[in-house]
Amino acid sequence: MNNDASIAYFTMEIALVPEMPTYSGGLGVLAGDMIRSAGDMGVPMVAVTLLYRKGYFYQRLDSTGMQQEEPVEWVVEDFLTEMPPKVSVSLEGRRVWLRAWKYEVKGLGGFSVPVYFLDSDLPENSEPDRALTHFLYGGDQRYRLCQEALLGIGGVRMLRSLGYNDIVRFHMNEGHSSLLITELLNEQAGNAGRQSVTYDDIAAVRGKCVFTTHTPVAAAHDQFPVDLVGALLGDTQLLSELKNLACFGDVFNATFLALNLSRYVNGVAKKHKEVARLLFAGYPVDSITNGVHAATWVVRPLQELFDRHIRGWRHDNLSLRYVRCIPEREVWEAHLEAKKQLLHYVNAQTNVGMDVNIFTIGFARRATAYKRVDLLFTDLSRLRRIALETGRLQIILAGKAHPHDQPGKDLIRRVFRAKEELGKDIKVVYLPNYDIECSKMMVSGVDLWLNTPQPPMEASGTSGMKAALNGVPSLSVLDGWWIEGHIEGVTGWAIGENSEEGLEQDGNTHAESLYEKLEQVILPTFYRDHGRFVETMRYCIAINGSFFNTQRMVREYLLQAYA
Repeated sequence: MNNDASIAYFTMEIALVPEMPTYSGGLGVLAGDMIRSAGDMGVPMVAVTLLYRKGYFYQRLDSTGMQQEEPVEWVVEDFLTEMPPKVSVSLEGRRVWLRAWKYEVKGLGGFSVPVYFLDSDLPENSEPDRALTHFLYGGDQRYRLCQEALLGIGGVRMLRSLGYNDIVRFHMNEGHSSLLITELLNEQAGNAGRQSVTYDDIAAVRGKCVFTTHTPVAAAHDQFPVDLVGALLGDTQLLSELKNLACFGDVFNATFLALNLSRYVNGVAKKHKEVARLLFAGYPVDSITNGVHAATWVVRPLQELFDRHIRGWRHDNLSLRYVRCIPEREVWEAHLEAKKQLLHYVNAQTNVGMDVNIFTIGFARRATAYKRVDLLFTDLSRLRRIALETGRLQIILAGKAHPHDQPGKDLIRRVFRAKEELGKDIKVVYLPNYDIECSKMMVSGVDLWLNTPQPPMEASGTSGMKAALNGVPSLSVLDGWWIEGHIEGVTGWAIGENSEEGLEQDGNTHAESLYEKLEQVILPTFYRDHGRFVETMRYCIAINGSFFNTQRMVREYLLQAYA
């Protein structure tokens, strides 16, 4: 088989269609959007990930907000095509076999980018090894390290077996796949007839690798005991040769392996670059701000509106700047149709009876402490007073907590308690099992997108970008991409203030700012100066939607990382 892709994109998760549970959240959605834009633009790329037969998990919430996780049931053969080759990776001295399943992502012009899902569920493997690719982010450290070895080492071997012999760039989307570097080093040495790795081998491999880091939290980077890595991989000579490039004492750090062996390293927003340079002192971290795939995330009513006024916007996202010329009435009518679709879904699922004429706030993120899903509910009496005296409001939330994140689960339960206390004064719903389809309805159907991370812990964030493409302004803490996309009163509103010290206002300060903006600016504008509110909606699309998209993002990767 001959394949001429020159860029290999490795990612632990990827979101392609809602029915395939091969993603958990933003990292996977970004990967899917990246691949879709590569297809649109004819970029010679191939993607590699793992096949999760049990998914991340299916979320159920009881009446108190207690989260329960269940394996996801889906039929792999309905979506993917099995490929002939099989490769193996040595784990703890035994061979673990992998096959690949193919999914073709077709671009607007018909160009396809193949995505290969690696699968260890084969009769050749033992039962424990067959389960190694079943769960995304599941199991203990050993399970996770096995997955990373299968993705990185097995992924390179599978590409070679499939005929991808001319890859010039290996792009690691986070550090999960950094063990691909060890396979490239072994290839480099083997091609020269050597068993040991030289400086020239390291330089050659570094010239092929690109690394994107997505988290500003040191504890979130993958680290494993050196003894576990040695026992699992068995390649003690190579690990010894890489000791100074990947290990700190008795800890193997997958991120530092990628940092040291990549020709180009980037964060995912300008602020994140600054944070990453402090976190990884001495490393030349650049930035390419994330984006979203416009043709995927713009809902049908808005698509039809754009089609009438801006021909070719799917091929040229920058042309969305002309949305400023679309009459306000048409923009509002398209939004109202999207809002009706969302509220019809919400009411059918929850029987809460939300009203299309009431100002609707949306919040959907992974339920974890730093994202502060509960910030809006800091002062329930004040929130109720705002709704009763300034303008009625209703709130839609969604998001999963990791099965091992008890504080994240507690946050969901706190939202449920707030919901009960607010009663009929403010209707609140928390939608279970948040996925692509639910996200698309929410980012287009609410009137305001809320984002409340604890700065500077938001690397980028993309949900607000999706909302902006649909004309939904953000009320957000100034962190991640919002520092670049925020123009006060034009593209949305800020919670708190920017500062040279890194936006370190505390939760009470942010809650006070949030309530103040709602009470004094946003709700009065929506209810009493509606034309101005719709003007903000148009600016969201024209300024932020036209720029914060993966079409622009992929161009930057082509120029800065791949060239």
